[in-house]
Order: sequence, then C-alpha cells, then structure tokens
Amino acid sequence: MKVFISADIEGVNNILAWDETDAKCPEYTYFRKQMTEEVSAACFGAQLAGADEILIKDAHDWARNLILKDLPEFIKLHRGWEGVPCSMMAGLDKSFDAVVFIGYHSPSGTDGNPLAHTMNLRNNYVKINGVIASEFYINALYATYLGVPIAFLSGDKNLTEMVKDLNSNIETVATKEGKHGAVISKHPTVTNEEIKETVKKALEKNLKNNLLVLPKHFEVEIQYKKFNDAFNASFYPGCQLIGSDIVKFEADDYYEVVRALKFIL
Repeated sequence: MKVFISADIEGVNNILAWDETDAKCPEYTYFRKQMTEEVSAACFGAQLAGADEILIKDAHDWARNLILKDLPEFIKLHRGWEGVPCSMMAGLDKSFDAVVFIGYHSPSGTDGNPLAHTMNLRNNYVKINGVIASEFYINALYATYLGVPIAFLSGDKNLTEMVKDLNSNIETVATKEGKHGAVISKHPTVTNEEIKETVKKALEKNLKNNLLVLPKHFEVEIQYKKFNDAFNASFYPGCQLIGSDIVKFEADDYYEVVRALKFIL
C-alpha cells in the first residue's frame, strides 16, 4: 500500500497563535515537534494497516518544518516548494492508494480555529461552486481528480465536521476545539494515539467511496482583503473582476482551477 501524507501546522494539538507557527519565534519549536509527532503517529498507523511506502509532504509555510530524524525510518519526506500548481499535494500521483491529511485547519470566513485561513492571509474567503473552500477541500478535490481516495484527516473540530459533511466515509480526529480566540485541547499524547489508531482503522477499510464528488464545472470566487489584489488577479486569463475586491474564475477541468489558484490566490 502506497500512502501520501500532506502535513500542515495550524491544525495540530493546542496551537493557538500565529507566532507559534513562525520559525522566527521561540514558540514555534514546540509546535514543530508536535507536528512531527502527529505525522509520525499517522505513519505508524499506516504501517500497521499494511502501508509499505509513505511519502510525506511538508506543507506549512516554508515547507521546512518536520524534523526528519524524528520521523520513522521507513518514510520519505518532501521538503520545500517545487512550484507546481498542486502546492501542498506536490508528489501525489495516481500510483498512490490513499491520502492522509495531518494538522489541517478551518478555512477563511469561518469560526472554529483562531488560525483559520485559506492558503494565506490575503483573502476573506475562497469559494468553489458557492461552498467556502478550506485547504482540505482544495487539496481533496485534487486527490479526487487523480482518483486517489482520502482516508483520514486530523485538525480542528470545526474542520472535521466540515469533512464529514463532504464525505462521511473519511475518518477524522479532532486535535482541538476552537473557541473564538481560544482553543480547548486534549493532552497531546492522547491526540497522537488517536491519530495512530484512526489512521490504521481508515486504511484497513475499503476506500472505494472515499473520493469527493468532482463537479463537472467549477466556479471559483475569491474575496481579497485589499482591492488591489483583486484587480491584479483579474488579469489572469479567464478571471473576471465582479466587485472591487472579488474575482471569479470558471473552468471545467479541475487542473485549470489549481493552476489559476497558484497565481491568483
């Protein structure tokens, strides 16, 4: 079994503030380790389920967060940014049997995580066919586009509920619960064990129903915090400025969506 793991940090156990996500700040060191522990737990769960090949994409900020020597020896780690449109999913192809998401978070325009955002802090929301899109949704649609099932996600409680609404077959673990500007978390050791056991359970299931519904047509709408960003994005081929701070992009092929997001989001 070949498993792809995409790992972020804003959805790991107990993380609360932006400086805890920033390599320039001392608080980051602790949460970098917690991110590494949660990814490790997922790897061990996958191994118990029979995975013999695991590729991890370090997908937070500068993509140099995970501590390789603290990860299991049987994995491979993708660090840095290739520059490809699929971004946080770089390295995923049709040869994989399942995708696992670790440390993911609620999207821009929603409550549920003090660190809620979608890809950056420049937008108020990203919508795909009228649905507020999280980074999970954007990336899970890409996995679906390739035909690779989504087995598991860990992240804040609000996001896990959004994922279950999209596809109840995807297993989840809530690492924390957002309370406006605060979070409530279990002990990290408990969360790590839950991730390991639930990833194992997820990968032992038949995953044939673990793809999202891939629309035949995509309408992307982004509202930016600065109207100049919307104006600049409107020059991407196919983009329309539909308000002083909003652009719209439409396509039938989802790869054209992720290609556009690389330049306009």
